[in-house]
Amino acid sequence: MKTTFYSNGKLLISGEYLVLDGADAFALPTKFGQDLVVENGSNREINWKSYDFDRQLWFEDTLTFSEIIDNPTSEPETVKTTLIQILHEAYRLNPNFLENTDGYNISTHLSFPKNWGLGTSSTLLNNVAQWTKVNAFTLLKNSFGGSGYDIACAQNDTPIVYQIENNTVKPVSFHPDFTRNIHFVYLNKKQNSKAAIQAYYNNKNQNLAQNITENNKITTAILSAKTVKEFSFAIEKHEIHLSDILEMQTIKEAAFPDFDGVVKSLGAWGGDFVMVISKEEPRSYFASKGYETILSYDEMILQK
Repeated sequence: MKTTFYSNGKLLISGEYLVLDGADAFALPTKFGQDLVVENGSNREINWKSYDFDRQLWFEDTLTFSEIIDNPTSEPETVKTTLIQILHEAYRLNPNFLENTDGYNISTHLSFPKNWGLGTSSTLLNNVAQWTKVNAFTLLKNSFGGSGYDIACAQNDTPIVYQIENNTVKPVSFHPDFTRNIHFVYLNKKQNSKAAIQAYYNNKNQNLAQNITENNKITTAILSAKTVKEFSFAIEKHEIHLSDILEMQTIKEAAFPDFDGVVKSLGAWGGDFVMVISKEEPRSYFASKGYETILSYDEMILQK
């Protein structure tokens, strides 16, 4: 018997960092995602294989049921120990998935390169939650931590506004006429967001309530923009607001000061994808800077 589970990838458009303290976060599920295929196995173990978007095997190992139940934590963090931790937390929430079987053969398949930052971990975690019949937000909290907006995208096929309190997900309408002016550019580097998060925590308490109010106002303006000019203005305002809180240059100031348009960080500042808004086709500009992976809005964003 074979069962398949699937989850959407994600892009965070507004509310980064502040979402951790209750601000509204506007996020878009992507056309890219990950599936998890479960088949019966043996020997009270899980034979696990993970495939990248090009069908290349990037991880393979055997996890024993006893490892998952006991979760030995003395080893350094690896893909295997992370996987065991997720499954251990799922087991604590619902032991049935190990109690009524001889074993499993599991394979996962990404439809995007795993270094893109579209949610390799969140899609896996949501798929595991579906399979083991546990709450994905609880599983996230007990394993990786984080705001949970990525889990919300994994589970929803429409644009959403997310709040961390009670993991509130509100589907929203976002079908602007100007999506042809929106592109996503991959910066080809994983961002270590610890410094930005530290700056955020150092500064947030000075005006946290005010900052959240301002974020939510800007998010409303982003969602209600009728023209590319209004949208660009709201996005720029969001970048400046966070730049002040994080004590960091915006990505446009740091890397693309001569670009005729708006460039916005998505999620952790300075890495993975940025959103670009411009009247002219932006591919030649970014290609000239060495950034070859450029997707249109229609290529990237799930639209139902």
